[in-house]
Amino acid sequence: MAGCNDFLLVDGYNIINAWQNLRRISKDSLEDARDALIEILRDYQGYKGIKVIIVFDAHLIEGGTEIHEYYGDVEVVYTKEGEIADQYIERWVNHMGRDYNVKVATSDYVEQTIVLSRGATRMSARELYMEVKVAERQRNDRYIYNKKSGNNFLSDNVTEDVLKKVERIRRQR
Repeated sequence: MAGCNDFLLVDGYNIINAWQNLRRISKDSLEDARDALIEILRDYQGYKGIKVIIVFDAHLIEGGTEIHEYYGDVEVVYTKEGEIADQYIERWVNHMGRDYNVKVATSDYVEQTIVLSRGATRMSARELYMEVKVAERQRNDRYIYNKKSGNNFLSDNVTEDVLKKVERIRRQR
């Protein structure tokens, strides 16, 4: 996702606790809820062509260091001991918020206010849920339309930005 100027930072546990389906999963397994959120946002990221960073609190893990994992183009960050997701997000936005288009997904009002003051835009958990659902519907509608019309070309199923990236890669070979 090199060269991407649009970022979505997600307060992972805030979203899990706000989305009914993920909250239900988390009652049995927090790990399964995290995995479900990551998969949902991988799909969303692929459709929207943005860089997604999901931040999970790991501040209570004794001796814990900051960990970055990658699932496709989605980055997952587990904070270090003593640092909550809000602090990591604030620090990230402080460094990058004015140079890139950064949106932060959290329903924490104080966090929303802080990131707005540092150059990012805010999105509530509900707004993110609705946007994810719209993207899923658009993707599915495009797939069904193309299947019915007999058009099943890559160009019919991806955004213009993705087509340009594929063409750039093709020309580099």
